[in-house]
Amino acid sequence: MCYTAARSEDENANNFLGFVVAAGVRSGALRTGTWSRFDRKALVSDSGQRRPHNYRLHHGDLPEGLEFGAVVAIDTEAMGLNPHRDRLCLVQLSAGDGNAHLVQFEAGAYGAPRLKALLADPAVLKLFHFARFDLAVLYQYLGVMAGPVYCTKIASRIARTFTDKHGLRDLCKDVLGVDLSKQQQSSDWGATALTDEQLRYAASDVLHLHVLRERLDSMLMREGRMDLARASFEFLPTRVRLDLAGWAEQDIFAH
Repeated sequence: MCYTAARSEDENANNFLGFVVAAGVRSGALRTGTWSRFDRKALVSDSGQRRPHNYRLHHGDLPEGLEFGAVVAIDTEAMGLNPHRDRLCLVQLSAGDGNAHLVQFEAGAYGAPRLKALLADPAVLKLFHFARFDLAVLYQYLGVMAGPVYCTKIASRIARTFTDKHGLRDLCKDVLGVDLSKQQQSSDWGATALTDEQLRYAASDVLHLHVLRERLDSMLMREGRMDLARASFEFLPTRVRLDLAGWAEQDIFAH
């Protein structure tokens, strides 16, 4: 998920209507079903070694037989800030192995039975950064409330109380030493052809989430806050339904 260029990631996170999913255009040079390698700073493994990462573009759904294991990292790109208005354009997924699968959607074509089955599978943990928006746009257009859920942004806010920097770029830099580019954070994701740069950007948003989760879990356990984080993740579907039903900017727990 991306945020508007005019405001920081955390500023956009403060208001549901400030959430925005990024945009981009894809070049016709990249054929569906082919792997593309990008020379962005390599993904860091638990052993500290760097490994190459690739992305593969699919149209309308995941291919048959594709498995992501017990934990899948997911991100979304849409036309703008408002799930009621701005359509879902791209869903990115990774098993944490340095590879990303990108599913591009045409307007109104949201059948995607294999992707929906994965989102609904209770045996697969869905790993997001800023899950509140991604869950909302997926639910609005695919009709599935993904779960179970882990959100690295929420985990960071609960574990890393020494900082107010919880955006994905800050988190990757501070925790992993990886500098993510945000040059493609605001563009037209609804275009028929997406550029290689846009797709590389989209893929990069899911490639680090597995390692981030491990590091954040260690901090949560150390500080005795894991139960609080888990309860927050479990509340996310309810929070999303409140957002979509009109309570996005209202604190229902306030006096």
